[in-house]
Amino acid sequence: MSADIEQCTAPTRTWWVYMVRAENGHLYTGISVDPQRRFEQHQRGKGARFFNRSPAAALVWSRECVDHGDALRQEIAIKALTRKAKEQLISQLDEISSGTPRD
Repeated sequence: MSADIEQCTAPTRTWWVYMVRAENGHLYTGISVDPQRRFEQHQRGKGARFFNRSPAAALVWSRECVDHGDALRQEIAIKALTRKAKEQLISQLDEISSGTPRD
């Protein structure tokens, strides 16, 4: 083989941790390389059994992660939070999006 041939590397994937609100108000936390596509799958009843009781209503929060391992660690950390703390994460994202701080 020639030294001029570049070594092939697998493209890196961007992983995300996300939260979806179900119609009953409960929050689901997961990871994906495409949170919007995954949310749409949840809406169609594909994937997590969490949505068997109450369908997915809205993708309410997502955060880009360094890699798959980072996404898994963040997912575990978020799942360990109280509902109030999860709602604060969502609220912080809303503040950034709207430019208006909430009390």
